[in-house]
Amino acid sequence: MADKEVKYLCDLERLRVSFNEFHDMDIKDMPQYGEYCLLELKEGAYTAGEWLPSESKKTVRGVFIRGTADTVDAKEVERWHSLTRYDLTESLETEGVNWINLGREEEEGVNNVQFDGFEPMTGRKKPKEEQFCLLIMKDGGLAAGRWNKWRNEPGGAFIYSSALASHSWKNVWAWTPLSTDKIFAKELEQENEKKREKKLNKNPVADPELFKYGTDINVYYEKALEKLREEFYWATLPMMKKETPLWQIAPLHGKYVFGHVSKNYYDNSDIVTPWTEGTTADEFIDFLVKYTHNKVAHCNPEERFKFGTDINVYLEKAFNNVKKDYRWLDKKMLKQSWQYDIQKVDGDFEFVRKYRDESEYSVYDAPSAEQFIEWVENDYQSTALRANETVDSYKVNHGHVEIHGWNLESYVFYKLKSGDYKVNVTAGDRTAGGSREFFITPYCFEAKTYEEFLDRYLEIVPDYSFGLGKNDLLPDSKLKKFLGY
Repeated sequence: MADKEVKYLCDLERLRVSFNEFHDMDIKDMPQYGEYCLLELKEGAYTAGEWLPSESKKTVRGVFIRGTADTVDAKEVERWHSLTRYDLTESLETEGVNWINLGREEEEGVNNVQFDGFEPMTGRKKPKEEQFCLLIMKDGGLAAGRWNKWRNEPGGAFIYSSALASHSWKNVWAWTPLSTDKIFAKELEQENEKKREKKLNKNPVADPELFKYGTDINVYYEKALEKLREEFYWATLPMMKKETPLWQIAPLHGKYVFGHVSKNYYDNSDIVTPWTEGTTADEFIDFLVKYTHNKVAHCNPEERFKFGTDINVYLEKAFNNVKKDYRWLDKKMLKQSWQYDIQKVDGDFEFVRKYRDESEYSVYDAPSAEQFIEWVENDYQSTALRANETVDSYKVNHGHVEIHGWNLESYVFYKLKSGDYKVNVTAGDRTAGGSREFFITPYCFEAKTYEEFLDRYLEIVPDYSFGLGKNDLLPDSKLKKFLGY
């Protein structure tokens, strides 16, 4: 895209752009590799794309790329016309011009296609989502692309090639739609369906059997709560509503339904997933009992807060448990980790936490005192490892190792400033990956032999999960020496 931007004086409201000298799909007369072309399809529609020929030069094979996973096969194309060989600046700068002819004038009306109805990009009217358009650029060139107002580009952009290459709306002077294609037709149908749905849902009806207790969802939760309390005396509405997603009463296809409601990522509209396991209000209440049963069962305050409601009792237990192996841990280090408390939330005591300098606590939904202490221990262990600097490392030399579809990328032992050891394992595939870090507990080093050490170590970092086993590590004399054996 050129940097220049000119002041256009032509008559945009009446402007026609006339394409002459279309090229047939002939092996002797094909676009250059990567050339962007206006296309006349055999069905009579018009679109555009970037030419990508196949390797064979003896036949007309290849595709015109319009975007990621959006192509037109050469077999569908009748004729093509270059969009990249013209600069319309002179005509656009001429006051009152309302017709621009591209090609030999004598062909006008014989082998000619005209486009009009151009709209200024700065006007109120914008293309419809996924609509493929012919574009007049601000630098005087011609282009095309599929309008996408959801692109990261503020204001929208026209996608025109693979990897979501796009023309920002800021670089486009005017646009007019090309023919409807399958992608745009699908988008139109979805948009029409939204309009139909909105119209139907203006005055939704309620099935008297399904909503005999009204259309307030809390009434149904409260009736389910009465049944839960027959088994769990401690049950409360906040406990039930920990089981998410929450059930709501929402309109769908002109009727009220029980359902989950989520937001569409693209336009923030409601997506309602209806409940389909019954047809009456009492059946839904029984379903709510089952839906929240497990969550409420694990909210017994006598189990969750068996050591009282002083958070320091729980934190002290976690600290002492971790200190046994992570000997260098002190409480000053814990200021750099999560902060915990026990607070009342919606009338119920809850474990809560916040990270470092965060201003607000959030619920930390541990089902029991033991589980909460274990979670805190994991946090303290990570904090301790971050605080213990590494002073040496040894990377295990391994060949190709596959771990449940992932490939082992690195397996590194580290010696820490305290004299302890840890190991970091990294694995992945072409699109994803991850690392895990493990502290090698002092118990492993109480082993008298290297072989016995490996038996204990592999209980922490098992071969079936992380790739290397006893047969791989035992012959490694350098690792044996690195670990002090």
